[in-house]
Amino acid sequence: MRLGLLTGGGDCPGLNAAIRAVVAQAERYGLEVVGIERGWAGLLEPASRPLTWAEVEGLVGVGGTLVLTSRTNPLKQEEGPDQVAANIERLGLEALLAVGGDDTLAVALALSRDGVPVVGVPKTMDNDVGGTDYTIGYHTAAAIGAEAVERLHTTARSHSRVMVLEVMGREAGWVALGAGLGGGAHLTLVPEAPVALDDVVRWVERRHRRGASYTVVVVAEGAKIGGLQLPDYAARGRDAFGHVRLGGVGEDLAEAVGRASGLEARSTSLGHVQRGGPPVLFDRLLGTRLGLEAVEAVRRREFGRMVALRGTEVSTLPLEDALSQTPRLVDRELLEQLRPVLWL
Repeated sequence: MRLGLLTGGGDCPGLNAAIRAVVAQAERYGLEVVGIERGWAGLLEPASRPLTWAEVEGLVGVGGTLVLTSRTNPLKQEEGPDQVAANIERLGLEALLAVGGDDTLAVALALSRDGVPVVGVPKTMDNDVGGTDYTIGYHTAAAIGAEAVERLHTTARSHSRVMVLEVMGREAGWVALGAGLGGGAHLTLVPEAPVALDDVVRWVERRHRRGASYTVVVVAEGAKIGGLQLPDYAARGRDAFGHVRLGGVGEDLAEAVGRASGLEARSTSLGHVQRGGPPVLFDRLLGTRLGLEAVEAVRRREFGRMVALRGTEVSTLPLEDALSQTPRLVDRELLEQLRPVLWL
């Protein structure tokens, strides 16, 4: 039996751990793994190569993705799904493992409905895929954000500044939440809890009147801040899945707070640093467990499903159910519980 494996969308730490686990489990059962290069693009061209244990053995702690990735959307291309299906047959693949976020998994679901035997594996630093507690890449991104916040404390304190750190996450605040809480930010702004710019300014001013010499703010790229003139995201164009390119809210927030308060305010954005480099232990373990379970799902012929971590157990659920809960946002009840440490 030949399994195809692809990674789609943005890269993130833990992907190679999943690839390694898939190859290990497949070889255990005498199955062959074919790496599809550059995500769905590799099934349009096609572009592939065999994967063996000798090649992947040392990858558990390596960032990025061995088989490369792209944001190619075959559903937007004329006869794209037919090309993908034809190339799956041409490559002799009896099953396909699609590792990715909501966009990659949405393509997997569409192909599954057309009869392609596919199993999904949730990966995204945004942690916003439904049906699973965590996705591959999130814990590393949040840990990098937390470290950045810790470093900004020393700079902000040394210069008596307001420092604003912008992090990724699109409509979900998971990365901002992890970075802010883990790094001890004084204020953490997430998309799920809209705020007014005037309230942010008053809060910063009140904090400094009470004797604070500096402030560190974490803001999610998709944060909703009333009264703040946000960048014209649509003018930047859209990706293959129709998403506008976010980014810039941190700079605008720092400028607005500094202008209104008279305090010196600066901003920085982690950008792609959040998704690069080696994965933390949790992502190494999560990628490994999900990769192993994906092969087991193929052996059980559980196609059209996604592997997921719920609690301490790894299982599968229908792709349709997972995507119906996507994007998975930060729960309001959790935000209320954390409020004392979100606004210090």
